Amino acid sequence: MLEATIIRNGYVVDPESAKIEKKEVGILEGKFIDPSIIKGKVGYVNYIDAKESYVAPGFIDIHTHVFKDYTYLGIAADEIGINQGVTTIVDAGSTGIEHYEVFKRKIMNTSKTEVLAFLNISKKGLCNGGAELANLEDLMDMAEAEKIFETEASILGLKARMSSSVVKDTGIKPLIHARKLSDALNVPIMVHIGNPPPLIEEILPMLKKGDIVTHAFHGKQKNRIITSNQTLLPAAIDCLNRGVLFDVGHGSASFSFKTLAVYKKKYQYPFSISSDLHIKNYNEPVGSLMQTMSKIRGLGYSLLEVVQAVTSLPAKTLQLNEQGTFAYGTRADVTLFYEKEKSARLIDSEGDALMVEKVIEPYLTIREGRKVFESNAGTIQNGN
Repeated sequence: MLEATIIRNGYVVDPESAKIEKKEVGILEGKFIDPSIIKGKVGYVNYIDAKESYVAPGFIDIHTHVFKDYTYLGIAADEIGINQGVTTIVDAGSTGIEHYEVFKRKIMNTSKTEVLAFLNISKKGLCNGGAELANLEDLMDMAEAEKIFETEASILGLKARMSSSVVKDTGIKPLIHARKLSDALNVPIMVHIGNPPPLIEEILPMLKKGDIVTHAFHGKQKNRIITSNQTLLPAAIDCLNRGVLFDVGHGSASFSFKTLAVYKKKYQYPFSISSDLHIKNYNEPVGSLMQTMSKIRGLGYSLLEVVQAVTSLPAKTLQLNEQGTFAYGTRADVTLFYEKEKSARLIDSEGDALMVEKVIEPYLTIREGRKVFESNAGTIQNGN
């Protein structure tokens, strides 16, 4: 018997058509399909009552750390994935080539959430602590990089953490090496920006279309994208104009309401929203991808904009052609969520508070056409 589902009674947020409208979503054998085809040709249908919730393509969190038990940051993938309405997460450099097979076997292959990865340019990744780029001898070489990228489709690109606590005395040299690898492999680099060295003015000119700057909106005193004149650095504008994606990457110390508020007031460049969730910031200040979205929403971005920032925008940047869309024939990953009228005091990484009147919360998560998580807010009905 064909496996058919229709999601009804929901407000569909389509990031590609930029519309929010009440309509049905059809799923057949794990793929999106016109619901009228299901009604006309399939006898038995599972009906999911969206309960007036919002229905979106499965949320994507492109910066997490889920190498649980093997790194000092690792958290269970499903805890911050499907259980929080996120169908795909990308681990951002927890593993290098030395531990990738363990990561694949223990995390990727056992999680209900789809787990992808940016491979750390350090062979050791974060498995030996947090200064993985301090020794240039630990960097992955070209032959090693070519071999693993030939066979591992779940590795999307490279991760380079460019802050003083990570690079120590090596400065910009690890990123120069990452650029050589990236150009040869034709894959993007996700670059973490933090306290110098190296300087942000050294980092940004090295980035190309498709690369990602994570922690772009941090509030540290140095290496900020916003100048003392409350304008974007010229190097940041150049980056954005040539197709580099800026990413929130909230984390413990890397997101500032003040920085993003200036950006919103003066600039229209889109950006992706990610959490940088790990075991040390799971409760505070991050909480979840949806809580991070609620913070961005509280700064005045529209619901459509924050959904695009976790669906179509990261999917297109990372060439995830099956995600971030309701296009017929693509994989049916779906996030159902509520935007509840609720006053909340939300905190950024600087300890600054923002009072919001709406919060985004998960209702139901669907992976490849099948329900994998449901809150207590609704029910599933079956029928003909």
